[in-house]
Amino acid sequence: MILAIVACVIDYSQKVDDFVEHKAPFLSIVVYFLNFIPSIVALLYPLFIFIATIFFTSKMAYRSEIIASLSAGISFQRFLLPYFMGAILFGIVSLLANHWIVPMGNRNIYNFKTQYVWNKKPHSGGSVHLRLSPHEYVYVQNFNFIDNKGELFTIENFNGTLLTEKTEAEKIAYNKANKTWTLHKVFIRINDGLKETLIRKDSLVKKLDLVPDDFDSDDRGKESLTSPQLHNYAQKELRRGSENVNAYLFELDRRTSDAVAGIILTIIAACIASRRIRGGSGFHLAIGILLSAVYILFMQFSKTFSINSGINPLACAWAPNVIFAFVAFYLYRQRVR
Repeated sequence: MILAIVACVIDYSQKVDDFVEHKAPFLSIVVYFLNFIPSIVALLYPLFIFIATIFFTSKMAYRSEIIASLSAGISFQRFLLPYFMGAILFGIVSLLANHWIVPMGNRNIYNFKTQYVWNKKPHSGGSVHLRLSPHEYVYVQNFNFIDNKGELFTIENFNGTLLTEKTEAEKIAYNKANKTWTLHKVFIRINDGLKETLIRKDSLVKKLDLVPDDFDSDDRGKESLTSPQLHNYAQKELRRGSENVNAYLFELDRRTSDAVAGIILTIIAACIASRRIRGGSGFHLAIGILLSAVYILFMQFSKTFSINSGINPLACAWAPNVIFAFVAFYLYRQRVR
């Protein structure tokens, strides 16, 4: 709770100017931080449980309670059993929270930031290419999110590698009421073998599997999607050939790997802190903080490699856990000798 409060203070200090500039109501700020606390706790859960385990296990070792237990005939495996059971219990809670509960709170956080922190993106910032289906592609040179209008819009239909139909429009507008697109000054080219037909229309209304948000490459809202929603959205972006699909897949895999990481880090913490050494709890906590920093570093490297280098997100999300699992096994074997 102390670390969560510290995180709230840091977050407030970073956003206080935005709160004042956008005149965020006090009650909205309170609701924002009530949703922020579960979000930050879930995000840093592996580190929280790691440091907490080191703290109280080190206290037990310093008071010779562990030595007394082992001297009484309790094996180290039996000593670790409550740790393992507790870690699994918290892991199940973390799993449910990461996949369903926290994303619901993140939706409120995302809405709050969109209204009071982030500046609304006025336009797409350049050309956007999307694949709506294996045979249908769209392009817009510039799209304005304020009035939901775009310029130089193109729809291309392919049969294999053959371009069968191409629709071009100087301007395009989205109708929220009936979820249709209105194309203005339209040219339709139809290719049938060697025969080409050109059709001109002043306007054309089409229903497409496309909404204005699809032209926005902002992926900051991925944490606000529950795992089923995130999976469906990632598959949709994958079909469209989006470049940032790995960001969604990594987020999906991270939610499960974080819950398992708590179990692995608990075993590491118990093995490290169960020895009574010179320096006491302070030295144990120093080791714990160092390993926590290494874990965060591994996770950030994995995320960067997955998103920017196109490496499999499943492998990247689980790579830190695999490495630390070997560390846990090594420490456990050294402790039971």
